[in-house]
Amino acid sequence: MTAAFAIAGPRAALIQWAGWLSAHAPVRSVRRIRTQPTTPDTGSLPPARTVLAITSRPGKESADLGGLLHAYRNAGTKVALLCLTRGEASTSNPTSQRLEVLRPRELQLAAGLLGVSSIAVADYPDGELSRWPTLDLTERMQRAITEQAPELIVVVDPALGDADDAKVARTACLAAESAGVPVAARTWPGAPGAWGVGLGPEATAVRAVQRSAVAAHASQAGAMPEVGSRIDDLGDEEQLRWLLLPERGADDRELVPPPRVPVAG
Repeated sequence: MTAAFAIAGPRAALIQWAGWLSAHAPVRSVRRIRTQPTTPDTGSLPPARTVLAITSRPGKESADLGGLLHAYRNAGTKVALLCLTRGEASTSNPTSQRLEVLRPRELQLAAGLLGVSSIAVADYPDGELSRWPTLDLTERMQRAITEQAPELIVVVDPALGDADDAKVARTACLAAESAGVPVAARTWPGAPGAWGVGLGPEATAVRAVQRSAVAAHASQAGAMPEVGSRIDDLGDEEQLRWLLLPERGADDRELVPPPRVPVAG
């Protein structure tokens, strides 16, 4: 499947009052999007004709969300991806190429394997999203929502990743709330409010594709054995929990991550 690949989002100049502005300025409204019912049957994916995955850096779409994204693709759902950084802060690079150039290429290959039809990579600094102005990130996500018209946004649970992943999850809820789009987080078994999503009779094939997508990130080969072990442990099921329901908006209590569990990032 041919992917529409875009590198977007110039680095904004930080000014002294940017932090205050991002904390106090209202979120710019975008057109509301009709969504499917948001309470899934036990064991099923939330219904959606278009899903937008938002991640902090290349590799997350495969190692953390790959099973879900490919399952959605198999169900006939259009899958789009917004990755906010180029992954240049990684300490792993066995090649002579610059990571900010190499990792988006690896992402394009991995996302194509997963069935992602639209890919955008922004230019925010890897490892600094947690300190970046919230308003700037919110507006970038709102543009993606306007472009893709998703009926569901999927992120990594803020308790599973690092500070950048937590910032992505919280900001995605801000961007999605004004559009009336629910936000679900991929989480771990036993997380508060989580439900299991079975990958169905094609689970083995879904996991094989996910492993291939992980392997496409060759610059990060050192982490692959650990990621592969995690995927093996998941078997034929994923776990989701709601961060945002369109009927009632964001609930700050849900956005406070539950106790951290030892899961590799």
